[in-house]
Amino acid sequence: MNVLAGIPQDFLGGTFYILRENYPLYIEGVKYTLLIATLGTLFGLLLSLFLTALRIQETSNKDGLKERFIKRFFVMISSSYVEFFRGTPMMVQAMIFFYGFARMGLRMPIIIAGLVVVSLNTAAYLTEVLRAGINGIDKGQMEAARAIGLSRAKALRYVIFPQALKNMLPAIGNELVVNIKDTAVLSVIGVSELFYMGKSVAGTYYRYTEAFVLVALVYLVIVIIMTRLLSFIVKKVNHKEVHLPMSQSIPIEVN
Repeated sequence: MNVLAGIPQDFLGGTFYILRENYPLYIEGVKYTLLIATLGTLFGLLLSLFLTALRIQETSNKDGLKERFIKRFFVMISSSYVEFFRGTPMMVQAMIFFYGFARMGLRMPIIIAGLVVVSLNTAAYLTEVLRAGINGIDKGQMEAARAIGLSRAKALRYVIFPQALKNMLPAIGNELVVNIKDTAVLSVIGVSELFYMGKSVAGTYYRYTEAFVLVALVYLVIVIIMTRLLSFIVKKVNHKEVHLPMSQSIPIEVN
């Protein structure tokens, strides 16, 4: 009761009171939200490169029966992975990985479990994005890379993937923004991210509207800042300056 005695009854007064008394908790929640979202996007991107390489395997007439079976097996595994993680909610995945694995004797720290779930989920979505980006690249580039002696793996690594990654930068940034918001579902396993902290504050004061309005505002500020920053990065990467030689910049007189 002592905690509730000093809080103003009006909305604005209660909101500012909760913020003043509990801002360290919100800051702690922001820290874990950004940590899990950023690392999860990075690890998911790295995993998506591997999954995409498996999924775009193509059989040819030169392949033997064993090679065809292996390639089709890899395609099936990667496709099943993508379908599972895209077809099930992240909240359910978090429950399975944390509580399900704990019953089997595999106990992960809560933060690690949350990071694993976000990374695996991100990999599924970025795999589809990367595959679409590769399909949009002229097939002649792969043929040219193979013609100069590069193996398929090296051609993907040095020729195809760099171009596809550059083209998918906006999609990677969008996935990061989505992950920042989707980390809220990790509160079901006790990850101390922003939503979890807001729920704890709301439960302390029984002022859910004020506590979650603050959570919403913090999410909004983070997303706006990240969106502007990512847009700036994409523009810098895609910006190309063309400088004409001095001989071409001489004005031409027309009689």
